[in-house]
This record gives sequence, structure tokens and C-alpha cells, in this order.
Amino acid sequence: MELNIKDDLLAQVNSALDTIRPYLEADGGDVKILEITSDKIVRLELLGSCGSCPMSNMTMKAGIEQAIKSAVPEIKGVEAISINSSKESTQ
Repeated sequence: MELNIKDDLLAQVNSALDTIRPYLEADGGDVKILEITSDKIVRLELLGSCGSCPMSNMTMKAGIEQAIKSAVPEIKGVEAISINSSKESTQ
């Protein structure tokens, strides 16, 4: 992926995440972008209480993924990567 396009996507995804960060932070959590792959998959790390919350699947699907895909339609999927490197896909 061309650097300018990737930087633009990163900025758009960050902007989308900024719209939901206050809700995550209110519950003691946050989210960090790890990468956007060449096939336009966003890989995220759930931080704080979001990383261990039993509702994190719903937060990813109904909150984070929805916000990203609504703001950045080019994104094909969103994945949460846990600290121990196992993946949980929400495509």
C-alpha cells in the first residue's frame, strides 16, 4: 500500500476511534491501532479493562468495528489482537 494512502487511512481510523474513545475510557479501557494491513484489515489492541472484559466481543463488533467501517468504508475488517498474540476476528 502506498505510504500516503496508508497514512490517510491511519488518520481516518484514528479519527473514527476518537469518536468512541470516551465510552471506552469511561469504563477504564482504550484501544490502540497496531497496524493496517495491505488488504485493509485494521489490527487493534484492546487496552485496560477492555482487554479482559467479557463484553469485549460486543464492544468490538457493535462499537469499534461499526465506527471504523462507517467512517472508513475502504476498511475490509477489524481484528483484536490480544497481548499473547492470539487473534479474535470480527470481520
